[in-house]
Amino acid sequence: MPNIGYFEIPADNVDRAKQFYQSLLGWKIEPTATSMDPQAFAAMQYQDVSTGEPQEGTLTMGGMYRRQMSEGITNHVMVEDIDRVLANVEKLGGKIITPKMDIPSVGLDAVIQDTEGNTIGIWQPKK
Repeated sequence: MPNIGYFEIPADNVDRAKQFYQSLLGWKIEPTATSMDPQAFAAMQYQDVSTGEPQEGTLTMGGMYRRQMSEGITNHVMVEDIDRVLANVEKLGGKIITPKMDIPSVGLDAVIQDTEGNTIGIWQPKK
């Protein structure tokens, strides 16, 4: 059964949200270091979020970025075969919002919308 792999938190003010989560929960939040389109990540003010030490069967990672539109937290579900999952999205009444993309050293990622309008990320970790 697929588990939540990571999350993304949109923020109107990244610095304010960063301070909130660091102060409230003690999360470590710092700018993303990536070779994948660094200018785009800088424009989004993308931050890596670490929520602590992993517990069995969990990851403790996520991201925070400057909100682009009206959106909430996006959870990304880890799957073994992203192509198989994406092939069924529209058949089941959902929509593909962001097509599959390769994120170097991380894996494959896509964003879908369910039948109720909720946004869910689909993530196949790099093997």
